Amino acid sequence: MCISPASFLLEVLLFSSVIALASAQGSTKWLTLSGEKPLVIARGGFSGMFPDSSSFAYSVALITSGSDVVVWCDVQLTKEGTGICAPLPTLENSTNIASVFPTKQSTYIVNGVSMKGYFSIDFTLKDLENIYLTQGISSRSNLFDGNSLPIITVQDVPMQFQDVNTPGLWLNIQHDGFFRQHNLSMTNFVISTSRRVSISYISSPEMNFLRVIGRQLNVKKTKLIFRFLEKDSREPSTNQTYGSLLSNLPFIKRFASGILVPKAFIWPVSADNYLSQATSVVLDAHNNGLEVFASDFVNDLPLSYNYSYDPIAETLQYIDNHNFSVDGLLTDFPITQSAAIDCFAQLGKNSSAQVKLLVISHYGASGDYPSCTDVAYQNAIQDGADVIDCPIQMSKDAVPFCFPSINLMEGSTIAQSSFRNRTDSIPELISGNAIFSFSLTWSEIQTLTPQISNPLPKYQLYRNPAARNVGKFVSLSDFLTLAKSSSSLSGILLQIENAAYLAENQGVSVIDKVLEALSDTGISNQTTLKVMIQSTNSSVLKKIKGGGNYELVYEVDETIGDAANSTVEDIKGFAHSVVVSKSSVLPVTALYLTNTTIKTVSKLQAFNLPVYVQLFRNEFVSQAWDFFSDATVEINSFVMGSNINGVITDFPKTAAAYKRNKCLGSGNITLAYMTPVQPGSLLQLIPTNALPPALAPLSVLEDSDVNEPPLPSVSAKAPSPTSGSTSTSYITAPNGDSQPKFYVPVFISGLLVLASLFLSL
Repeated sequence: MCISPASFLLEVLLFSSVIALASAQGSTKWLTLSGEKPLVIARGGFSGMFPDSSSFAYSVALITSGSDVVVWCDVQLTKEGTGICAPLPTLENSTNIASVFPTKQSTYIVNGVSMKGYFSIDFTLKDLENIYLTQGISSRSNLFDGNSLPIITVQDVPMQFQDVNTPGLWLNIQHDGFFRQHNLSMTNFVISTSRRVSISYISSPEMNFLRVIGRQLNVKKTKLIFRFLEKDSREPSTNQTYGSLLSNLPFIKRFASGILVPKAFIWPVSADNYLSQATSVVLDAHNNGLEVFASDFVNDLPLSYNYSYDPIAETLQYIDNHNFSVDGLLTDFPITQSAAIDCFAQLGKNSSAQVKLLVISHYGASGDYPSCTDVAYQNAIQDGADVIDCPIQMSKDAVPFCFPSINLMEGSTIAQSSFRNRTDSIPELISGNAIFSFSLTWSEIQTLTPQISNPLPKYQLYRNPAARNVGKFVSLSDFLTLAKSSSSLSGILLQIENAAYLAENQGVSVIDKVLEALSDTGISNQTTLKVMIQSTNSSVLKKIKGGGNYELVYEVDETIGDAANSTVEDIKGFAHSVVVSKSSVLPVTALYLTNTTIKTVSKLQAFNLPVYVQLFRNEFVSQAWDFFSDATVEINSFVMGSNINGVITDFPKTAAAYKRNKCLGSGNITLAYMTPVQPGSLLQLIPTNALPPALAPLSVLEDSDVNEPPLPSVSAKAPSPTSGSTSTSYITAPNGDSQPKFYVPVFISGLLVLASLFLSL
């Protein structure tokens, strides 16, 4: 079958620098059976992004992974016995066949179950010439479907890698019994193919097939792997459950050199989505001379809460836990496992930074704990944050404290407390009713129960429910004392907003209160801990400038693509650094990075203003498609591609680990997975008629955007309610903080609506 020439343009489109696919591991000793590093098996190529087993998927798998990646093909047979790569014996979920042959559905018994669909055995290879591959998982982008990607035969797979080293080939034979029922011999096909194509691995859940094929193949050249299905399913040759066969590994060793098991066989996950104790599967198999390969690694489904939505952290659990390592990982996103193995595994927590990057927490480790609590800050420090942040609010009795919003409903359960009737409406601060920080005294605020942030409830992606209400809120003085006692922090970031309103309407100078706390704790008189003070109001920074040895940080609260020189000169007059949104650095349209020329970072840095970027989250729906649902790929692209100076993140542990990964210190060798994504590369692979709307031109930051009127003088404090408000109705918690019991959701194909969210960040 013909191979699309577009696949050979992918390397140029996806990456902007030379890629060296050499291993970064050298002679590192692993706890695999052989002592060699684990294998990365790309299921259907890079099927997490492109149609399974397409030329795009296979090419990108090699481009973005290590040189020793193995590509996986689920083998199905056509009417005349030709082997093709397709995930299922029915083709309607992975191709457009239903629109080409609308009346050619059949019903067959497959493994004892009646199935209806467009079976490969009902079509010749010539019938399939005009059938094209499509994305079969509805939550993934279908915009590449219009590229007319043809079905690939098994013999075609090596042709996807012309002019580069051909990777290993893994054939999965899932339904040998079904094909035999229809007088098609998978055994004959595999033997014939092995004479023309080098096959590294063959897996099957059917013992008889492996026994038969093992007598006809050179098993030293081609390894045979017994694939385990769900524990309650029955193996057709023996009628035993796979669960029972797992306890008879010496028997499996007679015909196989390894086993392929779902990852949950190794690290089970409880009903509430937390890791249980590891089983002995890997150690038992190794003791019987069997390699162990783990399946089901995907980045775009919820992981166990233990991993904080970080797929690299999940991978490390299977290869770097100090007790065992699996011998290989079957994945839809091979870039993640390749990076985990070569860059992050066997990396000590105290290893030195490989790149100059400031990791700044966002409300502490708010991805795992309630925002701005003692627990969130303590864990941010443990996770390796360089700087922890405190968004300062003022209580009724003028005590500054850390809280994510001036509205106490946004980070606590106050809506269910006895203070729930203290609502007020102040449009100049926030739309709608709120319970403002200055409506409660500090002693009252201390009684509030924290509530973890769930910024993406629409996608049923919730954060660490076991810690949903842990910790306590801290005053600014407590925060400073905690930071001062840390030996690992390099700085603190204090955010000041609403200073004009507080001065004019609440009779308090938040600036004076902050400076007073810095003085009282002795931090203003030391040089060990850098003090950063951030605001979106230039007048706040102007008032502080010259009053101490502080780094003043100006936050640009709009999406920009450039800044006028005169404006940057103005900023430099009152600030030492700048915070901008991600979309001001790498803008997106419909969740795809655009190739729009953005000058934000380079312009600011040209005036010696470091640039810190917000907001980084690990949840895959918060990232552009170009980052492959991997938070580390996103961070790397901003750092290595855009040369930013710092990241502001809900998950400082992920950013801190990135900063220390050893691939960044590999000299002139840039591994594929540490090469920044080229903006606009994926858009260039989308057919013209499927392209999302073009991004509107981004604004240029002008002088009028940064010039603010002077702060008003502090007035006599206006009367404020103590037990009532302008609104007498009781309120309920915002929907964004509700958190039902976890269940694995079926995602709908509506992720593109998040584009507007990205443009607002």
